[in-house]
Amino acid sequence: MRRAVCPGSFDPIHNGHLDIISRASKLYDEVYVAVMINKAKKGLFEVDERLDLIRQVTAEYGNVRVEAFHGLLVDFCKQRDIPAIVKGLRAVSDFDYELQMAQMNNGLSGVETLFVPTNPTYSFMSSSLVKEVATWGGDVAHLVPPVVLEALNKRLRQS
Repeated sequence: MRRAVCPGSFDPIHNGHLDIISRASKLYDEVYVAVMINKAKKGLFEVDERLDLIRQVTAEYGNVRVEAFHGLLVDFCKQRDIPAIVKGLRAVSDFDYELQMAQMNNGLSGVETLFVPTNPTYSFMSSSLVKEVATWGGDVAHLVPPVVLEALNKRLRQS
């Protein structure tokens, strides 16, 4: 069984993330979406909420598993016999950081990283930008799936 992981914080998951996950799901038998937990950061959505939203928007793929993880990504990979990490690259600036991470992960565990160029439609997108635009009343309906938009609007109304 060919396995890969798409890691991130996914706070919230957006269409750029889904593009990469969808493409990975066509290349691998099983794709894990690893919601990495950073206890030093306070997200807009709790981890369980992110897991639920990701499960909803990836259900159609059939071969995507969604889990939370705290610690090193290579440990997540080792525990699940995952030999590959799939990362989307939006711009050259992403490459510098991601290359260092890929080399470190490979050196620590032999796990390979595959870089997938982001669809140009999503090349500007980040969860931080989605949250910022939505916070100030901007329309992000074209950037996130409907269920995520609903959750985002609800959370921002509560704030």
